[in-house]
Amino acid sequence: MRKIYEILGKIELYMAEILLVLIVVLVFSAGVSRTLRSPIYWANPLASFFFAWATMFAMDAAYRRDKLMNVNLLVKRLPQRVQSYIKIFNYIIILAFLIYLIVFGIRLAFVQKYRTFEGMYGFSYMWATLSIPVGSFLLAITTIVKIIDEINNLRKWRK
Repeated sequence: MRKIYEILGKIELYMAEILLVLIVVLVFSAGVSRTLRSPIYWANPLASFFFAWATMFAMDAAYRRDKLMNVNLLVKRLPQRVQSYIKIFNYIIILAFLIYLIVFGIRLAFVQKYRTFEGMYGFSYMWATLSIPVGSFLLAITTIVKIIDEINNLRKWRK
């Protein structure tokens, strides 16, 4: 299972990198084409679509490596066991919020089903909105793995 989790993490990071490159290319191309008085109307909406997905993939990639901002000035001064209990408590709160985002993100995606991107008629806004529940699901998997790791750390301290 851990191997699948690691492969999924590599795929997420790769997707975030590819999407970031596509965003830069699209925005640059749109700017150049506007300067040449032949604008590409669909470039910015497509870049926004890619940004929604890249953000979620990059967020999970950073979360997996503990690269997100946190304030642990006081917690670091506590004993290791207490730190683990606080981490587990925080992860449970994060997991509850992610479950909320999954449920209501799916509802929001269905509400957005008939809305189309400006300049990209026929392309439903639902596909961008789906980045919320999908990204939250990926973050929830990471959170569960982090909870399991902290529980295993607590077991080590008991021995």
